[in-house]
Amino acid sequence: MAKDVLFEIGAEEIPAGYMPSLLEQFKTMAEAKLAEHRLSFGSIRTLGTPRRLALLINGVADASEDLSERHKGPSVQIAYDKDGNPTKAAMGFARGKGVDVNDLVVEDGYIYAETTTAGVPAMKIFEEVLPQLLTGLSFPKSMHWADRDEKFVRPVRWLLALLDTAVVPMEFAGVRASNFSRGHRFLGERGVLVQHPADYIKAMEDNFVIVDQDKRRAMISEQLEALAKEHNATIVHDDDLLEEINFLVEYPTALCGGFADSYLELPDAAVITPMKDHQRYFPLVDSEGKLLPLFLTVRNGDSHCLDVVQAGNERVLRARLDDAKFFFNEDRKKALAERSEGLKKIVFQEGLGNLADKTERLLVLGEEFAEECGLTEAEMVELERATVLAKTDLTTGMVTEFTELQGVMGKEYALLDGESPEVAEAIFEQYLPRFAGDVLPQTPAGRVLSIIDKADNIVATFSRGLIPTGSQDPYALRRQTIGILNILAESGWDVELRPLFQRNLELLGVPAEKHDEILEQLDRFFVLRLKNIYLDKDFAHSTIDLVLSGKDVTVAKTEGLLKALEANRIDEQTELVQAYQRMYNLVKDVEYTGVKEELFKEAAETALYEAAVKAKATSDEALEAADFATVVNVPTTLVGAINKFFEDVMVMDKDEAVKANRLQLVRLAYEVMAVIGDISALK
Repeated sequence: MAKDVLFEIGAEEIPAGYMPSLLEQFKTMAEAKLAEHRLSFGSIRTLGTPRRLALLINGVADASEDLSERHKGPSVQIAYDKDGNPTKAAMGFARGKGVDVNDLVVEDGYIYAETTTAGVPAMKIFEEVLPQLLTGLSFPKSMHWADRDEKFVRPVRWLLALLDTAVVPMEFAGVRASNFSRGHRFLGERGVLVQHPADYIKAMEDNFVIVDQDKRRAMISEQLEALAKEHNATIVHDDDLLEEINFLVEYPTALCGGFADSYLELPDAAVITPMKDHQRYFPLVDSEGKLLPLFLTVRNGDSHCLDVVQAGNERVLRARLDDAKFFFNEDRKKALAERSEGLKKIVFQEGLGNLADKTERLLVLGEEFAEECGLTEAEMVELERATVLAKTDLTTGMVTEFTELQGVMGKEYALLDGESPEVAEAIFEQYLPRFAGDVLPQTPAGRVLSIIDKADNIVATFSRGLIPTGSQDPYALRRQTIGILNILAESGWDVELRPLFQRNLELLGVPAEKHDEILEQLDRFFVLRLKNIYLDKDFAHSTIDLVLSGKDVTVAKTEGLLKALEANRIDEQTELVQAYQRMYNLVKDVEYTGVKEELFKEAAETALYEAAVKAKATSDEALEAADFATVVNVPTTLVGAINKFFEDVMVMDKDEAVKANRLQLVRLAYEVMAVIGDISALK
């Protein structure tokens, strides 16, 4: 008869940001463990609130399935003597498998032992599995508590473990499992009896705990929308904020608060940031998108004394907005252009000067890189001005207090100072993208400023030997690298990054003898990020490896070649791969210097030369025109001539001059493939 299982881990409040990952881990591990133990079940779901992680498994079998196995033993010649009697080898094999030697089966010249392992009762399995699930969860940070040696994300206060109505015996950190849970910290009962897993959700709701995070999220959304409608307003939606709030409350009740109209004189960002990032409030706007002196929030409880809660939230926000108003008024006493001196007091990185030094580097890098990107004269002027002002908002009180506003307030202050909209936008765009999925800079000046700013951060950090390893990336260099690559992909700029890195190292004063090593490290770092980007886009491993193995890799060239290779999979053309692999083995270390036609002795040499010259010209022209479909198609045109050449010509001729010339010819023909990438990458 099928049974249900409930496993609840009760703890102190778990960080909201951890919860989605923990719930996914919980479910994945449970599925894997039950599969490992051959215990069938109907469905698994995970539930979570700030104080609990719960696992519900329906339709669990009474016991695991019997396991029938067939084990291969030694050959018949070894297992039996000439008289057909079992040898020590056969008897040892039978003993090891727990069967009688007479039950061994002979098939295809070998002996086999057939065994059956009886299923294990479900209770026995869960006694083993549940502790493993608890200790197998991983967290960004875990903790000890009291005098315990055990670790968990937060102190464990109770455990509920049921197989139907029977408690699964287990213990962790001095806490024994029972059939009791706990309700809401203030509104529910401390001890909530759960007699059967099917009763769990209802029992929790009766004690002011909505354990189903999907239901809780829907409740929050519905309540927020209803309140917004009451005030003829629209919510400034933020899915991340909604998800955070969802895992901060067990019983949500939305409420609306307000603040003085005078605060709306501040830039919208100065009002919204304290609301969202500091207080976790949802701002409201009118039908025209204008910010209203209202906010929505969610309390962890019912509607009792909601007016008191509202007043408390308003009081806290008012203090935050007073701070913002003060800093704004103080900041406006000095224009951004007058704040450059303040950059000398802000350290960039240890041993690498201050932000004034960084600004000077960015001015040089911007001028040179912008030219490579093809910016117009007007755009170059905008970039220079934006670069001069780029970091000045870091000296303002507003950004010092609300660090999330870097770039945002820079834009606002620039506009108030009378700077052009293009310059102001570039100041804002320098920090884009700020996170995965964020918008990318759209203005030419903003794109260049964002790229060179991130490149300077990355190169400077690498120059100090602080290269990200494993999950450790304190300077967010991976995110910044992906940002650069995505900007280049969207812009379509076909520019190399290595010259930018080289110039950056020079400006940082890094000794010349260290440049090659650091540049190689940077190349590998960027290429790996680029590879991951295209793996996420479902391009084939083989084609990605082929393209990224080439010379002068750029994002635009990589993008174009990969798309063309998806339509013309030369990696799947066996004859082509073999032909170019044969050439690669001969000339991988040969540098092309030129072919002398007068040294040709065979017609196949002339034929390959003429075909290679034509193919190389076609390929180069197509690459210049970004006609990548033609580029990837050209190698196919040479396969016949290559094969004929190797049939008729001995490359390693006794005459050194002839031999050298033939190697040059092979190298010329191989250059057609080298444009795409290194053929050895397809191994």
